Amino acid sequence: MRSVQPQRKVDKRSPEYVMKTGFAGGMAGCAAKTVVGPLDRVKILFQTSNPNFAKYAGSWTGVPIAMKDIYLTSGIRGLFKGHSATLLRIFPYAGIKFLAYEQIRARIIRNKHQETPSRRFISGSMAGMVSVFFTYPLEVIRVRLAFETRQTHRSTLRSICRKIYNEHPPPTIHHPSNPVSATAGTVFEHVTLRHGLSNFFRGFTPTLLGMLPYAGASFLAHDTMSDFMRHPLLAPFTTLPNTSREESATTDHKPAQLRYWAELGTGGFAGFISQTVSYPLEVIRRRMQVGGVVGDGHRLSIAETTRRIWLERGWRGFFVGLTIGYVKVVPMVATSFYVYERGKYYLGI
Repeated sequence: MRSVQPQRKVDKRSPEYVMKTGFAGGMAGCAAKTVVGPLDRVKILFQTSNPNFAKYAGSWTGVPIAMKDIYLTSGIRGLFKGHSATLLRIFPYAGIKFLAYEQIRARIIRNKHQETPSRRFISGSMAGMVSVFFTYPLEVIRVRLAFETRQTHRSTLRSICRKIYNEHPPPTIHHPSNPVSATAGTVFEHVTLRHGLSNFFRGFTPTLLGMLPYAGASFLAHDTMSDFMRHPLLAPFTTLPNTSREESATTDHKPAQLRYWAELGTGGFAGFISQTVSYPLEVIRRRMQVGGVVGDGHRLSIAETTRRIWLERGWRGFFVGLTIGYVKVVPMVATSFYVYERGKYYLGI
């Protein structure tokens, strides 16, 4: 495999680098989500306690049975319901995430001596938060499309968007102890936007909180494992020859490309670690996102959602669907990092 890297210093702030990084990241995200589309659909149904699929949750056999049930009732399209919204969201999300990581990393880690775990973690966490800011409403739409299981009508992007926008939570019943509290509660009720565009940001806060450990741990684990795979004792077996580049006056340092199995293994390890540390917040986020279609329609806060999950299933409730998460995360994150790293290589960045 011959190197295609340009023999010049790469300006990471140039439009060319920004566009190529974003494109490689977007394609990586789409490839990864397509590989695990059916598992993602089942995981969302489990996490949100969909009444038609709650009986399958909590066991390894529940996953294939649920997938079979979906396939028998809706066919292959049922397994990928909401996938179009997934791709619309994941291309900008993954593109922005990888682009932000490269830009933030270039400013926090200026040379090899600054390659510390804390700097890598901070770079990944900030990149994940930036991507969420720009793409969160598409995530809510995707979850709602995947949550729908009724066969009376086929949901479309337009119908789901209209339904989310028009949902009105029931008025909050206040029990004030004095007139001042009553007045304050009434004013807050009227000035706080509780419908319309704000509906597309349900679960936004736990998403941001969850992105800190998820993206940070993901990039940290990937970069750390990549260093391990490139150790001089392992490099002859794990790296592709003639794909590295040393830093000089005219070129940047570029480590050798990992062989496909080593890159896939590195990405899978990164996904496993990140999923483990962030999963409880992901469950809370999913439950908040579908708040308008389950229960009484009341929009729950993080604390209320956490309390409800605890009362329903105890601590195990925060790990519902984690079985699928582990099965899904290895091919998904592995594919993402593999496509991204190869994409950067062939694009010459």
